Amino acid sequence: MSKKWILLSVATLLVVLVLAACGGDSNVSQEDPEATDNTANEEGNNEAGNNEAEPAEEKESYQFRLAETHAPDYPTTLADKHFAELVGERSDGRITIDVFPSASLGEESAVLEQVQLGSIDFTRTSAGPMAEFNEDFGVFSLPYIFDNDDHLWNFLSSEHGDNLLMSLESSNMMGLAYYSSGARHFYSSEPINSLEDLEGQKIRVQQNAINIDLMNALGASATPMDFGEVFSGLQTGVIDAAENNYPSYYSTRHFEVAPYYILDGHQRVPEVLVASSSTWEILDEEDQELIKQAATDSIDFQRENWAEFEAFSEEEVRAAGATIVEVDDVSVWQEAASSVIDEHGEQYREVLDAIESAR
Repeated sequence: MSKKWILLSVATLLVVLVLAACGGDSNVSQEDPEATDNTANEEGNNEAGNNEAEPAEEKESYQFRLAETHAPDYPTTLADKHFAELVGERSDGRITIDVFPSASLGEESAVLEQVQLGSIDFTRTSAGPMAEFNEDFGVFSLPYIFDNDDHLWNFLSSEHGDNLLMSLESSNMMGLAYYSSGARHFYSSEPINSLEDLEGQKIRVQQNAINIDLMNALGASATPMDFGEVFSGLQTGVIDAAENNYPSYYSTRHFEVAPYYILDGHQRVPEVLVASSSTWEILDEEDQELIKQAATDSIDFQRENWAEFEAFSEEEVRAAGATIVEVDDVSVWQEAASSVIDEHGEQYREVLDAIESAR
């Protein structure tokens, strides 16, 4: 074999080996691993991008009405507005509560009926007329069961006080908070210096059986009447007297037509902030909690404003010449009213025991 032939054979073998090696690499890897990774990353980024692009679900916006009997600058009205402001701020303006003062949506009893029906969303009302809709609240009309304001709030802040608020659910209302309303006293167009001076007087009362029985027990004649009619009633002689706290006595100018005020403190009837069950049920749990907490947080604001206005009211009616009589011994009044406790107390026995324990 010639040397030339040997060299040619070796060269041919090397070419075959190189081609085989290249062909083997091609069969092992049909895809570029790096290209596969990039594709996966692009898919992941697209998916993440799609998630970010989905807008957050917007919560429902609401505009509600709150009915108030008293004037715009009265402590309960100011508390209503404070409550509404807290709700508006904490919901970033999504929940608006408009306060309608001065009985522009109706007097308390009529408004409570509309709250039950869902025509009005919220109201602030005395616990007195609440007894028409929920008999449990009649306990606050029982005479002389609280010694003072601290005694009242010890009870309202207790589990029994909370239970009373929750019991409003059976009346198509949601109890949200209690507010202060001080002690109720008698005032008249005729001098009142003692219990005997109430004998035969026609006294305006809130419409409930306990108030009517109380007036009868004290020797007076009960005359149910809407709060807004009391001034003209006193002025025209339709009634001789009424009963309420210092701020109401002053702000309504009742002292001008009934300048005799006797401080017997026969009742301490709290105010109640309530919502319609129809309104409450359209709210989700988060909004319900927001509103409930705003109501709770408005209590201290109301109590502070009440205390200031109560002191101011006393100063004003005294300065205007009203005759204010202190009762040194309330036991005479308590004894005269004891028949009311005997008649109505048994149905509130558990609550009265709790009130006794709160002393």
